[in-house]
Amino acid sequence: MNQYFKSNDTIYDITQSYPETIAILAGNGFENMQNAAMRETMGKTITLEQALKMKKIDVNSFEERLVEAILQNRNEADSALLEKKKKQNAGVSIQGVLPCPIRIPLLEGFEKWLSEQDDSVKSDLDYQLQAASMGVDWIKEQVKESESADVLADLFISAGFDLFFDKELIGKFKEQGAFRDLTGISKYHTDFENEEIQLRDPKGQYSMLAVVAAVFLVNTEELGDREVPLSWEDLLRPEFENSVSLPIGDFDLFNAILLNIYKKYGEDGIRKLGRSLLQSMHPAEMVKSHIKKANKPAVTIMPYFFTKMTKKGGPMKAVWPKDGAIISPIFMLSKDASSEKLRPFIDFFASKEIGEILSHQGLFPSVNPEVDNLMDAENHYMWLGWDYIESHDIGPLIGQLEQLFHESKED
Repeated sequence: MNQYFKSNDTIYDITQSYPETIAILAGNGFENMQNAAMRETMGKTITLEQALKMKKIDVNSFEERLVEAILQNRNEADSALLEKKKKQNAGVSIQGVLPCPIRIPLLEGFEKWLSEQDDSVKSDLDYQLQAASMGVDWIKEQVKESESADVLADLFISAGFDLFFDKELIGKFKEQGAFRDLTGISKYHTDFENEEIQLRDPKGQYSMLAVVAAVFLVNTEELGDREVPLSWEDLLRPEFENSVSLPIGDFDLFNAILLNIYKKYGEDGIRKLGRSLLQSMHPAEMVKSHIKKANKPAVTIMPYFFTKMTKKGGPMKAVWPKDGAIISPIFMLSKDASSEKLRPFIDFFASKEIGEILSHQGLFPSVNPEVDNLMDAENHYMWLGWDYIESHDIGPLIGQLEQLFHESKED
């Protein structure tokens, strides 16, 4: 129970009162709720509880996520009132989303650093670095209709294949040469620049800070006589149908999984992945899935960070895929035209200090070569690859794969 809505309220009533919940619903299998007409018709006939039970999503955990979105939106509304006092055109504009586990320490570090800078750096600064759980729709809306890079923020920080490579979104400005890697890092950490993987952009347009790695969490009690899956190929075997929990609500990581599975196993791999789905859960819920009375996944796919929340000696076993943890990079895009005024901010975000916050506190391995990622040397990564990105229209491809995935689940 919360002070905003009840689980037996209709989807329509909840989304009408709190529009920020639409993105959360859409990211968890209710894509049609993005359509106003569908919310007006179907949304009035079904309660939140009924909808979640149909998708086998835990009601209490999902309710917490909606409340988190509502609270975040209220905080932003309060901030917006303060923004009116700022000048119309900020000297430096920074936008993006940060992974939830490191957002607070990173922002604290940024604000401390800002307090130490002179007025030439911090005057007319406008920055919005929201929690990743809020998604990037607010950024998409700003760039969708624009044809000029002039309207963009000077600096973007976020994961997101669709946002950064969709030719209808920021991808169109990439083709115009609007961005340049200003970090000065000539060679990435050896984890990401070796014979197996080349993460650095060969065209020198995009830079990265770290990666979010997807690994397996295996419930050995639910596994039965099945062998522990050690690779993505193992996970696509028939015996894991209706046995896997996927981070569908984590758009960036889910899109990375879809793209890499498609690249390696084609449409058949996406169909098998769809049939493997038992339910969608938030990572924090996944690590507790073994205590549920029913619908327990044998395997969950989640960011590496959340595997450290499991209880020692329990049935949950973390497995780093031997063919590589699929990664969703945390990108940093810098407008070439703003290079001079961005220099101190780029140096800060690309620093060893921030790399250690990402790597040590969030378990998001850093690309900074000076950072010790504290990772096992045998851990490998699966990266989509720049050649693949350049040769495909990533935005529409993601849409096609999502549709194929959901259709496969319904077969």
